[in-house]
Amino acid sequence: MGLLTTEHAKAGYLADFVLYAVASATLAVVLAVVAPYARRTEILAFALLGLMAWTLVEYVLHRFVLHGIQPFKAWHAEHHRRPRALIGTPTIMSAALIAALVFLPVLVLSDLWRACALTFGLLTGYLVYAVVHHATHHWRLDNAWLRQIKRHHALHHSLIAARGRYGVSSAFWDFVFGTNGRSDSVRRRTATTGADAGADARGIAVWENEGGASACHVAVGPHSTSIPHATS
Repeated sequence: MGLLTTEHAKAGYLADFVLYAVASATLAVVLAVVAPYARRTEILAFALLGLMAWTLVEYVLHRFVLHGIQPFKAWHAEHHRRPRALIGTPTIMSAALIAALVFLPVLVLSDLWRACALTFGLLTGYLVYAVVHHATHHWRLDNAWLRQIKRHHALHHSLIAARGRYGVSSAFWDFVFGTNGRSDSVRRRTATTGADAGADARGIAVWENEGGASACHVAVGPHSTSIPHATS
């Protein structure tokens, strides 16, 4: 696979996690050891701002870019069609965007330490998102919070659930902007759309509760998709 492809070989896919983990850890050490002690509180505040900002960036990119703008919409549709495939943003592209849109502007408009702190927070948020998103599709999750996140994302992939649920690492902005849907949406639609909707609802339950490498086939009217089981 090339550097700018969205589907990766296993080594390239895992390299994204490793590189961002190393970058985040390096920035953390630099900020903790090298940054001026008198600015520790300010640096911590900027790091937390970057971490919180990522959740909004994640929501906006997922909702308005990946589900709204071509060619990103078509690329993301492939992930919905094959959710267990190793599909993701090329590392070189995401790193370039973070550098160009976060680090360099803050460096020019402010200073090095604020730029590093804000970038560290955003990088850490991105890394958390990447791990959580991978986990929702590939891991058996026993943690209650992660199972809730997994169900939230399963409903995003569902054909019958209300459109929305764009947050992956956090559902906060879905609640803020009213895209979280109703908790009983699957039950309501199962009651009104018949056996096909019931199959989709059962598929969501399987995705949430079970592990394994097989997929649960779901048909709704003339359309079909696969809701994967998680695997450890």
